[in-house]
Amino acid sequence: MQVLVVNVGSSSLKLSVFGDGERLLGRNELPVAGGHIDDGELADAVRRREPIDAVGHRIVHGGSEFTDPVVVDDRVRSRLEALVDLAPLHLPKSLAGLDALRRLLPEAPQVACFDTAFHARMPLAASTYALPAEWRRRWNLRRYGFHGLSHSYVSTRTEELAGASPHTMRIVTCHLGAGASLAAVRRGVSIDTTMGFTPLEGLVMATRSGSVDPGLVLWLEEHVGLPPAELASTLEHRSGLLALSGSPDMAAVLRAEAAGNADASLAIEVYLHRLRAEIAAMAAAMGGLDALAFTGGVGEHASSIRARAAQGLTFLGIEVDADANDLAQPDTEVSASGARVRTFVIEAREDLQILRDIGRVLASRDSSASP
Repeated sequence: MQVLVVNVGSSSLKLSVFGDGERLLGRNELPVAGGHIDDGELADAVRRREPIDAVGHRIVHGGSEFTDPVVVDDRVRSRLEALVDLAPLHLPKSLAGLDALRRLLPEAPQVACFDTAFHARMPLAASTYALPAEWRRRWNLRRYGFHGLSHSYVSTRTEELAGASPHTMRIVTCHLGAGASLAAVRRGVSIDTTMGFTPLEGLVMATRSGSVDPGLVLWLEEHVGLPPAELASTLEHRSGLLALSGSPDMAAVLRAEAAGNADASLAIEVYLHRLRAEIAAMAAAMGGLDALAFTGGVGEHASSIRARAAQGLTFLGIEVDADANDLAQPDTEVSASGARVRTFVIEAREDLQILRDIGRVLASRDSSASP
């Protein structure tokens, strides 16, 4: 059985093909210009990998309705369209990819795998905003969380590397990339996370502000006259590391800091301040911590960010070995000898998590169809 995994990002569409279980057969990356996917280029890429027996799609938002992966039919596709307002920057591109693959491979089951699903069963204390009940019910206002496919995979992989039985550890997973979030994963279940109703809440990111006082946003609208569209665009695209340092790229900001740039130094300190605070909050949500895992572009490659985050968290039992951390390869432990909390660097593999979700969904469907 050959499975195609589709991940539509802001500027590219990534295709991964697996066969014989989890053996990666090939990858392609196609441009997504202005949210448009070229059907001809996509068809060429798919034909080179035929036969395709099933397709899995990363979908950023499943709302309150889709809390597990699902085989897409016309009813599901219609329901996904209704969720576009919850993620207007992400869902249209993902749905365009879904539609294109449904046209190209009409006989192959198409499975939607949701980034919000991993967090859908968070305790009410973590998922509920202190807003009027009629608002929460009418508009499904809650903390959804994102990067769930990554957090799910990383927490499982951390237990494997730690030699622990599945679903026995308390892990803070740190997905640090252009977008960034943490999750508190206790015995395989998301207990808390840093992103909320939208992917703006939480950590400082490349171009996103992370959490800001909502009163500040209201003040800018009421007293300065900034329109909502400009506020949204600024918080999403012109804030974060970019606003603080002039660059959204962590590697460039670290180089500028090393060269003595004051703005870059402030950007890193703000980033680390929020990161340490949120890691501690995630540990508190679980009543303790057994492991800390870093993933994503920054999490995997910025050894100084890992080291400096750990330096402010020794009270939790987090300590990293300087040499192991500097030389870390994907899927390695960087804990200092004797550290109470084990620290790992994990390669981001949402594609593998999607592949596993597809297998579970199709196996469940086949068993239900059996007489």
